[in-house]
Amino acid sequence: MVDDDLWMLIEPLLPPWPERSPGPRPVADRLCLQGILYVLHNDIAWQLLPLELGFGSGQTCWRRLDRWQQAGVFDRLHRILLAELNAAGELDWSRVCVDGSRIRAKKGGADTGPSPVDRRKTGSKHHLICDGRGTPFKVITTAANVNDVTQTLALVDGIPPVAGRPGRPRRRPDSLLGDKGYDSNPHREELRKRRILPVISRRSAPNIKGLGKLRYVVEQTFALLHQFKRLAVRWERRTELHDAFVSLACGLICWRRLKKHRS
Repeated sequence: MVDDDLWMLIEPLLPPWPERSPGPRPVADRLCLQGILYVLHNDIAWQLLPLELGFGSGQTCWRRLDRWQQAGVFDRLHRILLAELNAAGELDWSRVCVDGSRIRAKKGGADTGPSPVDRRKTGSKHHLICDGRGTPFKVITTAANVNDVTQTLALVDGIPPVAGRPGRPRRRPDSLLGDKGYDSNPHREELRKRRILPVISRRSAPNIKGLGKLRYVVEQTFALLHQFKRLAVRWERRTELHDAFVSLACGLICWRRLKKHRS
């Protein structure tokens, strides 16, 4: 079921249906959202979505997911919830953590490639940036054989402007923490130009002492993302549909943290 308070945030973001649209009356948006959440949580095939639950057919929910992703609904929801967390003082801007995690891509499609850690089976990779408390800011999906370091600046620049506090919306953390997979002097220079301190271990030197204790939150956030079973294995051939699930999952993680703060 969709939480009533969460639905109050989502409903104004949904694009309206034309008043004189042809065909039968469409399934209610809230029911379609519940069907999408059912697939996200349980990783069930669209055609196996139980009709008796009233969600409409799997094709109906799939089309609604596509329509809402094109309208930017899930990204906007994520930004609203980040602003709420920021206003509550629940975001740690002193540092952000970055990392990557590979998943299988059962049907191939865009942004897939041979996985170097899974006998070259077709896969994708989630590149994540989160705040010092593990709240996800941005996730980028690439082929499984893309190096982590290539997405460093895209992740940093992909942090949305987060309102919620007096002054301009914030986008820049104070520092960025990364393991040896992000070791790159040109990227360090680019981070410094953005007034972000790079705290990244070098391949030719021992790990920075205590860095792992600060970076554990990114692994924790990956675990939260992949608890949504639809994200643990990729089935969508189109990247934008997979990213719709990712954005929705990020929003749900933020919503849970906001509810925990309020309780």
